[in-house]
Amino acid sequence: MAVKIRLRRMGAKKAPFYRVVVADARYPRDGRFIEEIGTYDPTKNPSEIKIDNEKAKKWMANGAQPTDTVKKLLKTTGAL
Repeated sequence: MAVKIRLRRMGAKKAPFYRVVVADARYPRDGRFIEEIGTYDPTKNPSEIKIDNEKAKKWMANGAQPTDTVKKLLKTTGAL
């Protein structure tokens, strides 16, 4: 099973809010997921990023691959 750490879009039209989730790569972007590990709100200035670094490190140690955007967010929070 290929596991990805990716963003799940929430919020209203033109007001995005994202949840950082661990999901099977075969499921759709906003579909089923395994675990929620954080949030990302780009509409605030500066952007608000809240990620549980321990959970993120645990999932990456187990083989989960972060997407490019999530990788940047993890570097910002210090998980990478």
